[in-house]
Amino acid sequence: MNAISDVVRWIGRFVIFSMRGAGGVALFAAEGLSHVVRPPYYGRVFAAALLDTGFLSLPVVALTALFSGGVIALQSYTGFAQYHAQSAIANIVVLAVTRELGPVLAGLMVAGRVGAAMAAEIGTMRVTDQIDALTTLRTNPMKYLVTPRLLAGLIALPFLVMVADVLGVAGGFTVAVVKLGFAPNSYITATLNALTIEDVTVGLVKAAVFGFIITLMGCYYGYNSRGGAEGVGSSTTSAVVAASILLLAFDYLLTDLFFAQ
Repeated sequence: MNAISDVVRWIGRFVIFSMRGAGGVALFAAEGLSHVVRPPYYGRVFAAALLDTGFLSLPVVALTALFSGGVIALQSYTGFAQYHAQSAIANIVVLAVTRELGPVLAGLMVAGRVGAAMAAEIGTMRVTDQIDALTTLRTNPMKYLVTPRLLAGLIALPFLVMVADVLGVAGGFTVAVVKLGFAPNSYITATLNALTIEDVTVGLVKAAVFGFIITLMGCYYGYNSRGGAEGVGSSTTSAVVAASILLLAFDYLLTDLFFAQ
């Protein structure tokens, strides 16, 4: 009985801790978004966050998408050649990149780069009392630090995913033509026939959700950092891990929502 009671207590504590954390994040997100429609607006902070989240993340996202498209083409050829279905490779590459790999890989790369940076920056401001100084200067820390970053993630990631889609398909095309011997015109025609507006739209919707999640986790864990340099490091790690897990979980939920029969 003691063992069963311990298990039940542990499950109860875990559920309460999880619900408390989810509630805290939800309230944090709601407060951050509530400042979008209320002045003053910090356009310069938003532009800097958009530049960092979008343009400066472009190289790592582009390289990841390019090589991922090539890998999909190679792996698809290895499997489909056994069933003489090599003609389906173009379809698989474009569908995999636009629906899944473009948004997911771009999201994971941005989470590792931008989410960690946001958590470290805001966390350092928290432990060095700079956030308290903003309040003393009658500047709302949520409006100044969080809201511009949430908007930047929401806007920047869909553009990154559009670039990732193009480069992922280009990577598959390059491998298929140069290494596997496909005719360029036939491959392009098959790609265009397989591509639909719905696939691209779903990928961009996922990207917007992922961008919001990544910046939300970075801001939330940074804003609630405690304990000096060690606390900032812990918050940075937690932000990346939480963003990555939530990204994959929401990827499944959105896929099920859009493509469930």
